[in-house]
Amino acid sequence: MPAAWLGFRWAQNELGANPVGEALNASGELALKSLLLCLACTPLRVFAGLTWPMKARKHLGLLAAAYAGMHAFLYVGVDHYGEWSSLLGDMLENPFIIVGSVAATLLLPLTVTSFHAMRRRLKPRTWVRLHQLVYVIGVLAIVHFVMRAKKDATEAWLHGAVLAVLLGLRVVDSILRRTRRSRAAQS
Repeated sequence: MPAAWLGFRWAQNELGANPVGEALNASGELALKSLLLCLACTPLRVFAGLTWPMKARKHLGLLAAAYAGMHAFLYVGVDHYGEWSSLLGDMLENPFIIVGSVAATLLLPLTVTSFHAMRRRLKPRTWVRLHQLVYVIGVLAIVHFVMRAKKDATEAWLHGAVLAVLLGLRVVDSILRRTRRSRAAQS
């Protein structure tokens, strides 16, 4: 729905004086929010006992990848008309674009391997390790957002705080599991 609403607003000339910039900001923010929702699924299962978010996790990850793809397409194809020299110059002038490009590129193998057929082809340990890239992608996306903020980075830092909490909860869960295994081994 947000993508359709964005497209409708674009078609109606309701995105202001810089519609490409508005669409870039909206698609990037939607990608980041979808990624954070995806990362929230496991802590909701572990700490709140909710199982339904795990059914949505893959779809939220794919949604994040779709919005990141839209964000990249708008930047490369619409903002720069696919002109690589213009794109390269902009990247060198604005390092946050390089950070965002790395994050988007790292999303590609996660997207390709998120389907059951690919999951079966990869060894379980390999699949899990590959999908742990999502933590790196989250950090890179926050860095991209913070670096991109021209005046007020408050919103970017708030997204970063959410990511920090979600990653912190994973660390706490890992410590608790190790402690339980250690106690079980001692018994």
